[in-house]
Formats: sequence, structure tokens, C-alpha cells
Amino acid sequence: MSKKNIEECVRASLEGYFKDLRGTEPAGLYDMMVGTVEKPMLEVVMQQADQNQSRAAQWLGLNRNTLRKKLLDHKLVK
Repeated sequence: MSKKNIEECVRASLEGYFKDLRGTEPAGLYDMMVGTVEKPMLEVVMQQADQNQSRAAQWLGLNRNTLRKKLLDHKLVK
């Protein structure tokens, strides 16, 4: 799946979200989206990196400590 395909999926999901709101204004949309996308992204990247945090951090363009904090925040590690 290309970057363009991922963008299209996100766009379609957001359009569906706004349609479901039926005119109600959303609150905290940015945090909701980041939280919604971040956890499955971290799960897949960690799986593909064989749970190697250093490798996963490099792939994500994050500092390893930042990745560790995000993994803890999402309860993906102890």
C-alpha cells in the first residue's frame, strides 16, 4: 500500500466520521486521530521489527526513549 493509498483511507474514514456526527462539532479531533492511528502503527512496526525497539525507533524516525514512552502509553510493553 502506498502513502497515497493510506492518505485516501484516512480521508475516507474522516469523511465518514464527520457524516456520522450529523452536524455535531467534534472535540479533541487531533488527539483522537493521533491516538487512533498511533497504537496500531506501533503494534505493526514492533511486530515487523521483531520487537526490537531500536530498529523500530529508527524506522519510525523516533528516539528510542520516545518510542518506549509511546509503547508504555499505549500499554504495549510493561
